[in-house]
Amino acid sequence: MQIITFLGFTILVALLSYLATRKTKENSSDGYFLGGRSLTAGVIAGSLLLTNLSTEQIVGLNGSAYTSGLSVMVWETLAAIAMVVTAVYLLPKYLKSGLTTVPGFLEKRFDVTTKTLTSILFLSGYVIVLLPVILYSGSLAISGMFDIPSLLGVTHTQSIWICVWGIGIIGSIYAVFGGLKAVAVSDSINAIGLLVGGVLIPFFGLLMIGDGSLSEGLNILVTENPEKFNSIGGSTDPVPFHTIFTGMMLVQLFYWGTNQQIIQRALGAKDLKEGQKGLLLASFIKILGPIIVVLPGLIAFHIFEGNLETADSAYPMLVKKVLPQEWVGFFAAVLFGAILSSFNSVLNSSVTLFGIDIYKQHIHKNANEKEVVKYGKTFGVILAIAAMCIAPLIANAGSLFDYLQEINGIYSIPILTIIFVGFVTKKVPAIAAKIGLISGCLLYIFSQFILQPYFQQTALEEAKLQGITNVTELNLIESSAYPHFLDVMAVLFILNIIIMLIIGKIKPRTTPYVQEYTAQVNISPWKYINEASILICAIVIGVYVYFS
Repeated sequence: MQIITFLGFTILVALLSYLATRKTKENSSDGYFLGGRSLTAGVIAGSLLLTNLSTEQIVGLNGSAYTSGLSVMVWETLAAIAMVVTAVYLLPKYLKSGLTTVPGFLEKRFDVTTKTLTSILFLSGYVIVLLPVILYSGSLAISGMFDIPSLLGVTHTQSIWICVWGIGIIGSIYAVFGGLKAVAVSDSINAIGLLVGGVLIPFFGLLMIGDGSLSEGLNILVTENPEKFNSIGGSTDPVPFHTIFTGMMLVQLFYWGTNQQIIQRALGAKDLKEGQKGLLLASFIKILGPIIVVLPGLIAFHIFEGNLETADSAYPMLVKKVLPQEWVGFFAAVLFGAILSSFNSVLNSSVTLFGIDIYKQHIHKNANEKEVVKYGKTFGVILAIAAMCIAPLIANAGSLFDYLQEINGIYSIPILTIIFVGFVTKKVPAIAAKIGLISGCLLYIFSQFILQPYFQQTALEEAKLQGITNVTELNLIESSAYPHFLDVMAVLFILNIIIMLIIGKIKPRTTPYVQEYTAQVNISPWKYINEASILICAIVIGVYVYFS
């Protein structure tokens, strides 16, 4: 019955996506890569939310909440403010230039080489880190929910390989052969299911704690675990409070404002009003995100009394514990949709970056739009296969969510830096952008993967020489031996800006940059954009203060 429910919901989503997109002309760049610039606010909001919310987030962030409590909600709440900034400031500039990709702006502002380097950075991050993490975390969840090893008589490792390739192949069909509109429509349908299914887990969890009473369950959870309900992160938490004002906001701005896999939905808006409304609707719903990606982790800590072997097993174990059997098929289908959403969204963005920024620019400059789409799809298939081969190999990466955020810093901060400087200055030259990209990547790699291990190892050796053997004390010493990666990001962001400004002072552009209006879509803003933005920011601050 569970498998029938699972297949039924999954096939329904695929059918509705096909019916909604069959008339979209996908032989053109705009038709395939941007859904014909026809996306409305609801579709944009649903696609944004589901692209962001997948198993690496649901499993990983709930695992962090299981360990560190409510302080990790900042990944959700601060995202709402970043989306407001994107809607008010960045999106009007993107649509004014009629962009298909974010690196396309860098070509206009700097030069072709800067655009190409940025596209390569995006693609490298997607295939090496993001796509494999999505596939692996999704496979863990699906394999666990359906007990694939017992069902098929295979080992745990073999079940992961099977699920990785199953998810990868289905996701590739959506992304490579359906285009952005198929991805966005399927996302919107799955978003509704995920919101319903995601809320069911804490609902049933609280009922279990409260012996059938929701309010009593919540009261017991808060009363017996008060240390978990503090929004202010300590020095040993994944997100110490001070990092909100250093690198956290930079990470959020990069993700929601410049990351191709996300902003591509808003670039496909039929006009600026729809794009802004879509972003703000998504940001408002994002404030409620902790109910799905934080609260279950707290419930799991209470139910299992903090005795689980790994924090990342908190969510799957809670689902298995509290969800009635008749709901398992539906929830697995919804979770499968979330996995597909993130996978096919990243893959579709990769196809876009390759087709527009690399194939058309460097391989075949005279290619027509049909050819660009064709070879973009071919690249997408190759990329998907590479990601499916890498995914099972990251089983020992540690906490998936923390791993993902730290590794992303290699390319996120350099790209955010040059986009920021590109927008706020007019005379900084292209050579400054190239140096900023290269120096940003190399400095971050040197900091996090050479200096950090050295300082941490040295601190641990000194502690052991002093006779310290307590594991908790040693972990504290190790975590405090080197600055938090979010602090490192902030320092490198400022350093990169200084480097670019100095180069701009020494060797400025001969003519100031002036942004041109391409008239691709209407860029009249939504008339309530300011009021809605202020309201959302006020709610975020209020929620944070209430739980402080």
